[in-house]
Amino acid sequence: MLPRILVFAGSNRTGAYSGKVANVALRTLIELGAEVTHISLVDYPLPLMDQDLEKEKGIPDNAMKLGRLFSAHDGILIASPEYNSSIPPLLKNTIDWVSRISRDGDRPLKPYSGKLVALCSSSEGNFGGARGLYHLRSVMMNVGTQIITEQCSVVHAHEAFAEDGSFTDERTLKSMQRVCQSLIDHTRYAVSRR
Repeated sequence: MLPRILVFAGSNRTGAYSGKVANVALRTLIELGAEVTHISLVDYPLPLMDQDLEKEKGIPDNAMKLGRLFSAHDGILIASPEYNSSIPPLLKNTIDWVSRISRDGDRPLKPYSGKLVALCSSSEGNFGGARGLYHLRSVMMNVGTQIITEQCSVVHAHEAFAEDGSFTDERTLKSMQRVCQSLIDHTRYAVSRR
């Protein structure tokens, strides 16, 4: 059985580097033998996380759709930009809303429970957004996911991509391959233990 991996970027900006990183991850995961679903958070707009709003109207429909998607996959790969050395608000808001889900109608639903997650980042700077991944790793652990050790940070992202969307740097490509292979290996093992 092929491991099912969900891939998305933490930015909706047109031409976002994180979107390009997610595209490379998508191709790499498929080449390595995973079944991949690629989504864009722009298709799942959400209000700011607000417990008063949740009490009044419940979990937003788009958060429920994302929760079902998260739950239906063995692993998740997130390609995140770095905002002021931390998590972009779009991504944090998405994570927070999905973390509020405990039921889907009359069935229990825990979208993050036991989920394996790989993290990638990108920026124009020398750190490639890696500082933001410290915070993202902490948040994702807190909601109940298991984060693989390997991560891929794309430095100088403004010059990291060829015209076909691939990485121009061999070292960055190998880093992405290690991340994707590790995520596949971990999800295969987890599925075999169920």
